[in-house]
Amino acid sequence: MVPFNYYVILSLLLFLIGLLGVLFRRNLIILLVSLEIMMNALIILFAGISHYTKDVTGYLIVFFLIGMAAAEAGVGLSLVVLLYKKLKKVYADEINYFRG
Repeated sequence: MVPFNYYVILSLLLFLIGLLGVLFRRNLIILLVSLEIMMNALIILFAGISHYTKDVTGYLIVFFLIGMAAAEAGVGLSLVVLLYKKLKKVYADEINYFRG
């Protein structure tokens, strides 16, 4: 049986990796992947908490987060594809089309 601390450490590491990706990368696809990594860190944490407390609420939150992550990925990727088709750019710093 895996100790609870390992779930917390893994989710913390994944969250930090995602946070660093969001803060320091400007490619829109990498930003979306970093957000997904952060969301997966939360999913692992809620699953671990639910497993050790024997409470179903954490699993329900996990299913909600998985659905939300899928919707976020779909909408985000479609926006990135539309921006690329229109501007031929995927870097957030280069996109100043909507600034007026």
